[in-house]
Formats: sequence, structure tokens, C-alpha cells
Amino acid sequence: MEQLYLQLQWLPQPPHEFSESLKAAGSDAASPGRELRALASHALNLNQLTKLAKVVTKARSERRPLDPLVPFRLALVSNSTTDMMVPALVGSGLRHGLALDIIHPPYDQVAQAVLAPDSVVNVSKPDAVLFAIDYRALPLKLSLGNAEGASAVVKGVINYLEALRAGVKANSNAICIFQTFPAPVEPLFGSLDCSVPGTMKSLLREINHELSQIVPSGGDVLLDIAGLAETVGLATWHNPQLWNMAKLPFSDELIPLYAEHVARTIAAVRGKSRKALILDLDNTVWGGVIGDDGLEGIQIAQGDARGEAHLAVQSLALDLRNRGIVLAVSSKNTDEIARQPFEKHADMLLKLEHIAVFQANWNDKATNIQAIADELSLGLDAMVLLDDNPVERGLVRKLLPQVAVPELPEDPAWYARTLSAAGYFEAATFAAEDLKRASFYQDNARRASLQTLASGVDAYLASLDLTITFSPFDSTGRARIVQLINKSNQYNLTTRRYNDAEVAAAEHDPSVFTLQVRLKDIFGDNGMISVVICRPSGDRGWEIDTWLMSCRVLGRKVEHMVLREILKHARAADVFKLNGTYVPSSRNGLVVDHYATLGFTKVHEDESGLTSWELFVEAADPEIAPMEVVELGFENKDATPV
Repeated sequence: MEQLYLQLQWLPQPPHEFSESLKAAGSDAASPGRELRALASHALNLNQLTKLAKVVTKARSERRPLDPLVPFRLALVSNSTTDMMVPALVGSGLRHGLALDIIHPPYDQVAQAVLAPDSVVNVSKPDAVLFAIDYRALPLKLSLGNAEGASAVVKGVINYLEALRAGVKANSNAICIFQTFPAPVEPLFGSLDCSVPGTMKSLLREINHELSQIVPSGGDVLLDIAGLAETVGLATWHNPQLWNMAKLPFSDELIPLYAEHVARTIAAVRGKSRKALILDLDNTVWGGVIGDDGLEGIQIAQGDARGEAHLAVQSLALDLRNRGIVLAVSSKNTDEIARQPFEKHADMLLKLEHIAVFQANWNDKATNIQAIADELSLGLDAMVLLDDNPVERGLVRKLLPQVAVPELPEDPAWYARTLSAAGYFEAATFAAEDLKRASFYQDNARRASLQTLASGVDAYLASLDLTITFSPFDSTGRARIVQLINKSNQYNLTTRRYNDAEVAAAEHDPSVFTLQVRLKDIFGDNGMISVVICRPSGDRGWEIDTWLMSCRVLGRKVEHMVLREILKHARAADVFKLNGTYVPSSRNGLVVDHYATLGFTKVHEDESGLTSWELFVEAADPEIAPMEVVELGFENKDATPV
């Protein structure tokens, strides 16, 4: 199944009219972003990706907007030739909703590119710098059998990489994306290379381990290229002929796969990873058709090849749920019959308690998926559908193009691997709260059910027994705060992005008011659901720099209570006026009326839809929601006395 990766087989094949559609997008469409993304969502080869990139370049030169694609400037620094990678990255970025602008300095100018303040990289002010370097760029010296010497070599390499990172932070403050280093194929001792200190294999293993510890802890991103190379095979990855002839760091047939992994990592940085897996049942979660074969006839038993294939799907789904991915079911079936295996089959790994929303009926899949998204308060672009039926897959792709739908092979033994290879749930960061996300959304679905029984919003909110907790930014919550700032797109007034260092700076700046908000109710702890940053503005003013909330708490008047908290601290700090700005994006139309709803007055609107608002502190009196308020930690923040 090497071709699964080499040919990106989880993606559908390009349409026969690919070239014609690309030409139309390049010449006719006033804003070709949506059409280009649709074309990129296929298993494209290097030539097709390059053609896509040319259309993007042409659209930019003609100043045509690429909405709804998210712009992202990436600096690509490498010790190898990257000319063939650049268009593949641009084309693959489209697949993930990104309009990548690639800055690539000359070959083998890694240190100069990031350490010189006037370099093309630093002058361009990139959003991220990708260190696309391999082991040949490192200050490596074999220290065979010498553990102390090997440790010194590893430390020297890490110091070099840290110096590169420091240069980026000093000159552009961009996110750094560091790749792990695939080991070369050729061993010195054979199997002993793994255990003899100072061999190339053991040195790179230690370097990769150190990188995995220090890169995420500094707020930057790790891209596991060593793991990718091992997946396809190191002998396939390393092509000595291409290195000698053209200084290509890996086989050219792998460029689309490499570009896909870079693009999905950047998408994760921008909060575009998927959050929910929707499972078909018959011949997907189990073998056979429950309505025809009955409980005894479906295949999910150990010792049965087909049954174990479907158990592998269940096992992967359960593991995904344990790391925070929400599970739902969409099946054309009678509800009572579809639930029987979950309730009564001894070999089922998945149980009803693991499923946030269970849709078993005779509606079409698109209708059910929309209902699932609504019940979970998630966008369609958060959804992945796993379905063995090619007709159903095609229907959902056509009617709901925002939903990710992997192609599946005929043999179910490969279903789990195909889903994993697709990388829909790529994570650039991890916070302990992520482990609870599936429960958060599952509880949210239960809240939605309760709301239908309550007589009015206030009665519903009172029945939830809500407790809202306010506290300023702190080191404990910082990882989650950074994650929310960089992943929240819908309920986000300005969609400004801040890295770990910038959030820490706001946390320690006494002139900046910060707020992290948590919410509990009778169903459980929602965790951190809102982040606010206010900065001094003019004479006795605060500018609301950042205000974002999790969409899963919509309809609970949290925004009113957050504003009341902001006003309380504004009055204590002798602030006269709050200023707020709504910066429209392709995804935050949900909050276009946010400030108007809260009683702010509009003072400006420009052609782009950007609006400015103000609220005089003393006279403001936002609505009160029925919830207990807890304040923690403000005594340590001089700018926000209680």
C-alpha cells in the first residue's frame, strides 16, 4: 500500500475536465479561490499542482481576490533545492483553504536568511518560517562508541537550531516550523547502529527527540518528516542520484506528499483541522448489513479477517475520541435496529456513550450531516465522513463540499490506515483540555435536547446551573489561550493571531487587561471558552484587541457576562470608553452584529465591512444571565484590581 501515500489515494481522482476547469478559474472567475480549492481537493500530481500554482500567481498579479482562502506567508529556508517544492506547496495549500505566499531565499542560505535583519525572509515579515533542512545541513560529527562525545554533538546541533530560532524571533517574530531529520539508509554497523553511541542513526534519533521536546514548548511547530520518511520507507525517501545531480533532498515523486504534510500542518496552525468524525455503520463500522444480517450475522469478531478490519476502524475512532475528536453516526437505517450492536454485541468496541449524535433514519447523508453539525454547534468544515459507499461519498462531496470525505479502497483492511493517512485531525499544538473536547461537544448535544424542553431562554439557562469563572492570563492557561487565539475563526471579532511569546508579553504587561473565561453546568465542565485582550487606547480608553468565544456556548448569554466583567475592571482602572472593531473574514460573519447586540454605538464602517464601535463605560449596563460568577487571580494583575 505504498501507493496510498505516493498517490494520495484518500483523495478522489481529478476530474477529466481538470485542465478546462483550471483554465476557466484562471481567466473567467472574478474571485477564483473557491474553484481553485475544489480542484485542489483531488489527488494531484506535481504537474497539476504546478499548474494550480500558476493560476494563483496570475490571479495575484491581476489583483483578483482569492476569498475565502486564508492568506499565509511562508518563508522556506533550506540547504537543498526547493524550486520544485514551491508550486507544490501553493497548490496543496489550496486544498486546505490556504492562499500560500512562499518566500524562498537562494539555495543553502539557511543561517543568512534568518539571522540577517535585512534578508529577504525578514524583510517580508512571514507568518511562519519552515526550516526545510535535512541532516546534511547540521554540524554533525560521528563519535563512534563515545557516549560523551555523542552527547556534545547533539547539544551542538540543538544550539545551532536554537540560534536559528532566536534569529527568527528577533527579526520577524514568525512561527518556526522545524522538521525532524530522516536518517540516511546506509548503516555502519548494521543492526548495531541503533545502540552504538555516535552513529548517524543514533545521533539523529537523539536530535529528533530533543527537538520534539523544545520546539512545542517554545510555541513553535514540529513537522515529523522523519516519521513520514519511515512511513514510505527510507530507501524510497532518499535518492542519492537526485541529490548528486540537483540537490533534491528526497525523491521527486514524493513532493506532492511532502507538500500535503506541510500544508496540513499550516492549516492546523490556523485552526483548520477537523473536529468531528461521522461514521457510516453497515460495512464501515461492522461488516454486513444489520437490517438484513441481524445481530448474529454482522462481522466484528476477533479471529475473522473481515471482522478484525472493521474492529480496526472502531479502535481508531475510539482513540481519536480519546484525544478529543467528536464521534457521530449517520446511517440509512431504522434507529432501533442501528443501535442494537452498540447495546448488545459483545465484540463492539464503540458504545452509545462514545457517540455524541446518532442519526439513523432514511434521510440522505447530506441532510443528516447538516443536522449533526447543527446539534454540535460546529461548522461543516469541521466534519469528516467515513463511508464505504462511493455513491454516498459522491453525494456528500457535491452537496456539502466543506465536509471531508476520504476515498476508501475495496478491502476494509485498509480503511483505518487510509483515514489516518488523510491527516484530517492534524494537531500543531496540544493542551490537556483537548482530551476533553469530545465530552464538551457530546454534553453540548445534550444541552440542545434540554433546550427544546425548557419554556424560554431564561428558564433554559437557569436549568443549566451555570458557573462562569473569570481570571487574567496565566502560565497555566497559556497553552490553551494560544491555541484558542490561533484556532478560533467563527466567533472571533478580529481574528488576530498571537504566538506563545506574545501572549506571555500581554500576560505580564500591567497596562494590558486580559481575560480567560471558563464555564461549567450540570452536564460538565466546558473548559476555557473565551479569551479577551484589551489594550490602552488614547486618553482613558481601552481597545478590545481580541475577543473570541467557543461556538459551543452560543445562546447562553456568555458574551453579556463577559462584557459585564470587562466593564467592572474598566471602571476600577478609571477607563472612560471601550473601543471595539469587527474585522470581517470569510468565516466570522456570525459576529457581525456582536457589538450592536451588546449596546455599542457604531462610529465607522469602510468598504471592506470593517466596523468600529464605542461604549461609554459609566452608562453601560449589559444584560445579566442566570449564572454564578467566580473571579480568580486578579489580585496579581495591577491593571485589573477587583
